Amino acid sequence: MKAVICGATRGMGRCLARLLAERHDDLFLLGVPEDDLARSAADLAARSAGASRVGCAPLDLLKPEGIEEALARADEFLGGFDTAILTAGIYATQEALEQDPKLVAALLQIDCASAILFCEAARKRLLARGGGTLCAFSSVAGDRGRKPVVIYGAAKAGLSHYLESLDFRFRGQGLKTVCVKPGFVKTGMTEGLKPPPFAGEPEEVARRVLAALDRGRPVVYAPAPWWAVMAVIKRLPRWVMRRISF
Repeated sequence: MKAVICGATRGMGRCLARLLAERHDDLFLLGVPEDDLARSAADLAARSAGASRVGCAPLDLLKPEGIEEALARADEFLGGFDTAILTAGIYATQEALEQDPKLVAALLQIDCASAILFCEAARKRLLARGGGTLCAFSSVAGDRGRKPVVIYGAAKAGLSHYLESLDFRFRGQGLKTVCVKPGFVKTGMTEGLKPPPFAGEPEEVARRVLAALDRGRPVVYAPAPWWAVMAVIKRLPRWVMRRISF
């Protein structure tokens, strides 16, 4: 695999990048800050014992005008990537978002608008060479409107809808779209929040995502029990959803 990964310096993205490096896939990391990016690239190269080529370039999703240049650098370094993975994103509680319009704008930009712009740019490059795999991390929060995640859920719902539509439109042309829907995972993003049942570990999620990448599965819930949880939530009537706090 020759993969470009946006968001591989922490959390689930870092764990996934480590797994790819340990099996000697070639990688190109995108993200910020640059010093974290350089340290992550050096760590991954060491983990592969020199068997993987690992490069990096800065990309700030709050500045989406830099996406094309970043992907061009990844293409040049890898000799044409066949896999694009977007794990980058931000989270904020509904209470914090309701008090801070600037935080709302940043979250919507990173988690939805820039995420889609990144996927669009990667999708065009992959299709131009006959296809490949495009993977993006959405969230179970996008599966159903819920009181605790009104704004965050809306951003992730937009991304999930986009990825599903891509699968319908381009699967026959060789583009394998993988939409990852994590539930609560114990990362820096969720630090300070009370873990619910079925809370997952980043390594566990990364292994599940890697299996989905290899098989080209269009949707993967991680940890696995979240598929059943959300299957129930999606079927509850509105009057029930108004009363529960989940």
